[in-house]
Amino acid sequence: MMADRRERTVSAAKAPPLGAPAGGFADLGPRIASAIAMVAAALGTLYVGGDAFALFWLAAAFAVSWEWQNLIGGEGRAARIAVGGAAVAAATAFGRASMPGAAALAIALLALASGALAGPERRLWAATGVVYASAPAFAVCLLRESPDRGALAVAFLFAIVWGTDIFAYFGGRLIGGPKLWPRVSAGKTWSGTITGVVSGALLGLGAVYFGAGPQFAIWPVFMLGLAIAAFSQMGDLFESSVKRRFGVKDSSRLIPGHGGVMDRLDGFIFASVFAAAVGLLRGAPSVAASLFFW
Repeated sequence: MMADRRERTVSAAKAPPLGAPAGGFADLGPRIASAIAMVAAALGTLYVGGDAFALFWLAAAFAVSWEWQNLIGGEGRAARIAVGGAAVAAATAFGRASMPGAAALAIALLALASGALAGPERRLWAATGVVYASAPAFAVCLLRESPDRGALAVAFLFAIVWGTDIFAYFGGRLIGGPKLWPRVSAGKTWSGTITGVVSGALLGLGAVYFGAGPQFAIWPVFMLGLAIAAFSQMGDLFESSVKRRFGVKDSSRLIPGHGGVMDRLDGFIFASVFAAAVGLLRGAPSVAASLFFW
């Protein structure tokens, strides 16, 4: 345990300040290249749907679970990764079958199992990681498999989260100004956050207009888009706080210019779970369609 702690201290000392911008737009090239590849895969599987879509998000959720358990360290890491894999598989299957109760029970039981496998200092973190990886796998499959407007609901989320991320990035660097929460994310500004949230909501509105036509309720959908964009930013801050707690800059090095899968999906995780919760609470005409027709 002491060796593990000393290793993290050394890693934290070598890592650059968390959230610090990489010299203006110096990191823009690899970010764009990686983003194009990921967007193409996400949109392609969204269009195809079915098993391809489910497998894409199953793989993404497993990567998140793997990164989280490696990031927090501690005892029983390999076993916890296996338990996390079982949890995301169950969440994906129950999402496709529209079984939220079964999904919640499976995720809760496997989260407890993961916590039991970790040492005393990591139990809550290990259990949280199972929920963090599994909940979006359930949410996105639940929305996509909705019998009405399923693909549109996921496209709506893509437009909001990607728009928020892109415009927050450029808004923060071009406008600058006060930091949003410097103790957690040194690079995130109020200007970038506000620019990103409003732009993301507008892009989400545009995606719905393009996909559903003018018959949907514009103002409720725009307000929902603002809330989803805000949750996306909360997800970004949450992941930054976890990385700061464990003294790492990136969750892994899987994606050039973006670090790990957690670094790329942090906003989408919170946004998709929130959107699915809204859809489940409203229910009719379907989980997905209830996001657009009020």
